[in-house]
Amino acid sequence: MTALMPQLTGGRVLREALRGQAGRITGSALLSTGHQAGEAMVPVVIGLVVDRAVGTGSSSELLVWLGVLGAVFVTLSFSFRFGARLGERAAEQAGHVLRVRLTDRVLDAAGGADTGPLPGALASVATSDAGRVGMVALALPLGIAGVLGLVVGAVALLRVSLPLGLLVLLGTPLMMGLAHLLGRPLQQRSEVEQDRIAHTAGLAADMVGGLRVLKGIGAERAAAERYRLSSRAALTATVHAARAKSWHDGTLLAVNGLFLAVVALVGGRLAADGTISVGALIAAVGMAQYLIGPLSMLVWVNGELAQGRGSAARIAEVLSSPPAVGGDAPLPGPVTGRLAVRGLTHAGLRDLNLDVDAGQLVGVVTADPAHAEALVDLLGREREPDSGTITLDGHDLSALDPEAVRAALLVVAHDADLFEGTLRDNVVTSAAPGGTPADRPDGAVAAALPQQRAHRAADTVAPPGTGTAELLTAALAASGADEVAATLAAGVDGALAERGRSLSGGQRQRVALARALAADAPVLVLHEPTTAVDAVTELRIVHGVRRLRAGRTTVVITTSPALLAAADTVHFVADGALTASGTHEQLVREHTGYRATVLA
Repeated sequence: MTALMPQLTGGRVLREALRGQAGRITGSALLSTGHQAGEAMVPVVIGLVVDRAVGTGSSSELLVWLGVLGAVFVTLSFSFRFGARLGERAAEQAGHVLRVRLTDRVLDAAGGADTGPLPGALASVATSDAGRVGMVALALPLGIAGVLGLVVGAVALLRVSLPLGLLVLLGTPLMMGLAHLLGRPLQQRSEVEQDRIAHTAGLAADMVGGLRVLKGIGAERAAAERYRLSSRAALTATVHAARAKSWHDGTLLAVNGLFLAVVALVGGRLAADGTISVGALIAAVGMAQYLIGPLSMLVWVNGELAQGRGSAARIAEVLSSPPAVGGDAPLPGPVTGRLAVRGLTHAGLRDLNLDVDAGQLVGVVTADPAHAEALVDLLGREREPDSGTITLDGHDLSALDPEAVRAALLVVAHDADLFEGTLRDNVVTSAAPGGTPADRPDGAVAAALPQQRAHRAADTVAPPGTGTAELLTAALAASGADEVAATLAAGVDGALAERGRSLSGGQRQRVALARALAADAPVLVLHEPTTAVDAVTELRIVHGVRRLRAGRTTVVITTSPALLAAADTVHFVADGALTASGTHEQLVREHTGYRATVLA
């Protein structure tokens, strides 16, 4: 499980991102400084050419200093090319590392990062914000080079004239302090802008994902209006951020221009007084023009730093989000599949007690659908209960590593998503390539294969021939997804669109069930797996699941009479507590509340 950092801040995220690229940033800073120093030396060398060659009429001096000027241009060109390359690489790599960290945090078995923001908002943080923080790795060496370029220029000016050099040396820190102060409003505006954009992206993703549902209930206009308002708010935030950036850049450029004008004015006055030579005047004016470059660069760098700090703070919120569940102990094996719920209280469930014997097919009916959702979340280790325990083979789930629990206790939500790719890829994603697990108590998968192998004794290993291909065949047949494969031109290798949108609701449900069955987990929990299929298909699925899961623990949380009739035991939960247990026939006959819930 990923180590979380509850006290993580935006500053720490930024520092860690820069430390990870320290080598490239240092190389880029050195080369970029060489470029800036070369740029600063150009007007100095030109001034020397004027004073020592043109003014004296010496051809040899002219050739020498032209050679020096050529060497300066070669050096600054080389430095710029490779310094920029290292800086860009550092920026891209820093952004990539942050995206990987964010992905790892969101996918962490302990959860928690995905409980607040919308999925689209998380995507925005992992793309836009990570990219902005990465850009700091490019801006930092350029900022260092700009400052050192100013120092080189100031030293050169000191050699030309002490007043000019002091003017630059004293004025530059004041300019940088002003830039930092002006960057604070930009940072705040940038944070608001990114928040609005992320929220709008999340709404857009949700709308696209639920488009069929929206059309079915006639809510397209309401959803579109909600998105329009969010988009308008994002646009307003973007305009405000752009206005803050333009004000920031324009103000600093104006101040920079005023500063350079003062430098040029002082230099001109010194030349007029004869304090400096013509070559020195040319060098001073050229240096004043050069200073526009590093000062403008510092303006850009300061803006990038301000936006990077805002994005780093948003990234820190995701990375430091508290885990939804705990536990790190390994799950002792082999797993027999005995489940016990004791005193469970959470989201409407009240002191719930349930027992599921190993190897049984058990139905759970809840009078309130919200209680079914709560039970699915708790069994799937998506949430911790307010009180009470759930044990697997006597081991409290809250103390176990969530990833190990989910490998043994697979919970399939009612709205399980499919992925873009082939039908085969969607089904065998979690199927064990080595075949049925060795701790399986019988050969139920083998018995469900076309060869109809006989069930084996409880202590035997699954037959060597029971590999991924046979698991796929058995899972498709048991779930009725083989009929889905028959509708695709390429069969099981037929392509599915994103989230399986090229399939109907019932087809997607069957493929998701096939994927769950192919995983062949010791304990399988299904939540309403047949709501979108017809009665004939549902009956076939009931028999297929019963046959394929023989000897394995299977819990079906449903109100489907067909599935409940096939269960060994059914538990009825009303008002959040266990009300009755028995077979489906007994409960229909003897319990009014159960009958009303299941047969309504």
